[in-house]
Amino acid sequence: MEMIFGVILLVLDIWAILSVLQSSASGGAKILWSIGIIIFPLIGFLVWLFAGPKGRKAIA
Repeated sequence: MEMIFGVILLVLDIWAILSVLQSSASGGAKILWSIGIIIFPLIGFLVWLFAGPKGRKAIA
């Protein structure tokens, strides 16, 4: 069961890091968000999910 949780968390963390890198945040913010997600996988993902930089918005 732990392995399934670990794989799911890994996939979510990779998705979060890719989203951070594609966001409109500054370079330093991208690095800090990515490091936080890597060092604290679960907490970093949850904080990013609720407070992290949002993806690029299309201008209508």
